[in-house]
Amino acid sequence: MEYIIVQAGGKGSRLGYLTKNRPKALVPVDNLPMLFHLFRKFPDKRFVIIADYHKEVLREYLSCFAKVKYQVVDAEGTGTCSGIRQALKLVPFGQPFMLVWSDLILPDELMLPEMTKKQDDEGNILDYIGISETFPCRWSYHGGQFTEESSCEHGVAGFFLFHDKSVLSDIPESGELVRWMQGQKMEFNELSLAGTKEFGLLEEYEKLGKSKCRPFNRIAIEGDLLLKEAVDEQGRRLAERECAWYEKAKEKKIAILPRIDAVNPLRMEYIKGKNIYEYQLPDVQKKEILTKLVDALKELHQSDSVIADSFSMKEAYYNKTMERLKAIEDLVPFAREKMIRINGRECRNIYFYKRELEKRLERLTCERFHFIHGDCTFSNLMLREDGTPVLIDPRGYFGFTEIYGDIRYDWAKLYYSIVGNYDRFNLKDFRLDIGEQEISLTIAPNGWENMEQEFFTLTGADAYEIKLLHAVIWLSLTTYAWQDYDSICGAFYNGLYYLEEVL
Repeated sequence: MEYIIVQAGGKGSRLGYLTKNRPKALVPVDNLPMLFHLFRKFPDKRFVIIADYHKEVLREYLSCFAKVKYQVVDAEGTGTCSGIRQALKLVPFGQPFMLVWSDLILPDELMLPEMTKKQDDEGNILDYIGISETFPCRWSYHGGQFTEESSCEHGVAGFFLFHDKSVLSDIPESGELVRWMQGQKMEFNELSLAGTKEFGLLEEYEKLGKSKCRPFNRIAIEGDLLLKEAVDEQGRRLAERECAWYEKAKEKKIAILPRIDAVNPLRMEYIKGKNIYEYQLPDVQKKEILTKLVDALKELHQSDSVIADSFSMKEAYYNKTMERLKAIEDLVPFAREKMIRINGRECRNIYFYKRELEKRLERLTCERFHFIHGDCTFSNLMLREDGTPVLIDPRGYFGFTEIYGDIRYDWAKLYYSIVGNYDRFNLKDFRLDIGEQEISLTIAPNGWENMEQEFFTLTGADAYEIKLLHAVIWLSLTTYAWQDYDSICGAFYNGLYYLEEVL
């Protein structure tokens, strides 16, 4: 079987705010859009994707990030039948294919049957219907018959395998697919979809835990150890740098770090505590923790240095940012407008003012690069149960330079959490409303904004420089957060909002 038709139409209204700006197929589950779970499971197949609601968003998003063979067809008609007739035109006669709903996350262990061997008593080839077994469906299929009654054990899950498209030659442009199949008295072999997850309801989606791990890493806990292992090439590159950083920090006897037992893969102390942003703390304790963090970072910075590299400065601050922004210029609404109104502020669009930003960043010069963490947000800062802060998840590089970099980058990343509330944004704890003329973005607070002046007092950093880099970091987050369309747009708009303060 080479072809997969994905029914990605429909407004996904039962998912509430999650589908306000995008189709449900792009809602992320486990740090990956639902549709991309199909891409990951069947990377060598040819996908025909039926689009309807926010179809231009879907087209542009796939153009940016899909790495599989695919075509998109615009649905004609309404209901779950809509678009199937157009999609079938892209599937050759004689070719078996899958028809699946975009909000199903199939289990890794699911194996597809051989489509040419199953026959009925008269020698006719039978097709397959997926039976949920683990979640309720509005329709059931049992004993060769469809019944409009809710069922888990016999639920019709929105998954079908057909030996040839002629089976659906009379499908209407509109209507409910299963009801039409019932009227056609279609019969199927049953295929268990036990372990499949469906996310058609906001209630089911919100049962998911907040993921703190990027999709290029796999985390496991074994006793008092945390095991961190890469799952793709990007993860492997980052893991090599992270391990090298820990070895360097151990050599320099840097404090407030976890115990490292082994590298490649990384085996480190499991911190029995929480990230800093997860605590509700009084201002006195915040100041105490912030003082310890700043002192620890200063100790890190002072432990070693090398001659600064201006090319790394340009790469880290400007080139990387513009490269990421270039990838999403056709994806983000209003990206072609010179000015964008964001949270009541008229903001200059970076695509029109990139040379101004370039000049501002070129003024940030330094003579020495220092040993830096590179990603010291609250998401990478833990508090032990006794209140002791711990630095984890170093970045390990800056531009073209390993280990060393501009210390302002560390301070800007810390500011990113204190004022920018990055960590809540990273957990998708924000609301983005893309209106016809204005953007509204609200990020849940970390609760540290009142420590802004304390931050500048303790670090001694230049406020203008840190605010400039803070805006750049938000803009650079866009493509790094590619798994979530709202995060891409939100990071872009937030970057413009903060950049307007300093341009």
